[in-house]
Amino acid sequence: MLRLLFIHHSCGGQWLAPRGADLGSACIYESAVNGGGLRDRLKASGYEVHEASYGSRVGDRTDIFDWPVKFRERMDDVLRCDRQDALYADRQENHIVVFKSCFPNNLFVGPGAPPGDPEGPELTLANAMAAYRALLPEFRQHPATLFVAVTAPPLARTRRSLRTWIRRRLLGGTDPRASAEHARDFNNWLKDAEEGWLCGYPGSNVVVFDLFDVLTDYGKSNFSCYASGPGHDDNHPSAEGNALATDAFVPFLNRAVRSAGLVQGQSI
Repeated sequence: MLRLLFIHHSCGGQWLAPRGADLGSACIYESAVNGGGLRDRLKASGYEVHEASYGSRVGDRTDIFDWPVKFRERMDDVLRCDRQDALYADRQENHIVVFKSCFPNNLFVGPGAPPGDPEGPELTLANAMAAYRALLPEFRQHPATLFVAVTAPPLARTRRSLRTWIRRRLLGGTDPRASAEHARDFNNWLKDAEEGWLCGYPGSNVVVFDLFDVLTDYGKSNFSCYASGPGHDDNHPSAEGNALATDAFVPFLNRAVRSAGLVQGQSI
């Protein structure tokens, strides 16, 4: 089986879990109310699923500006991570590393000035692009590992969230619609193979799954169409949204694995 590590926080943990009562710790769930069943679907497709989340060297700090430092300074831990801080006893490595930031990483404050600063700290388009560009030299050193960047899930557009944003706007904050448009632009850039993040990248070991697009119902909005909670005001995707994402992700990953040449006799 192909070993897959998913570095995530709450949204990723819920996406992986089967639907049920919230059970687990550090956002590694045995079951979740918003469960999307991704873990079981991946296992059924020939993957061995491993997780790192809150409270571990690998799983802590998953914002956009955290990724360059993590992959530069902790790549050995990432590749050998079994669960949280536990490493494989056999010294084998993960074949696939899936990594995802959470929904606050769509709160863009503006376009910023190219070429941007990979350390931020302002979440501008230019700075976010610089952070992801800084990842490619690290990934290029590990051509046998498939790195899957998952875009951050969109924010919910609700009366409560809009009131919060309006208050921030009055205090000099960013218009929520402009912020959401910047998020769309950034995620489109990430997956654009012709002019975006991977333009000119020589390998086939880096791909982008656009979770943002799936959960905005493929462009019907720049806000979540599958927000959870009684008033649909929770930014965490609902079980329905996570299930749709699962249906899209598994065949996407299978294609990426075949393109990267990782199949090696697997039934994927």
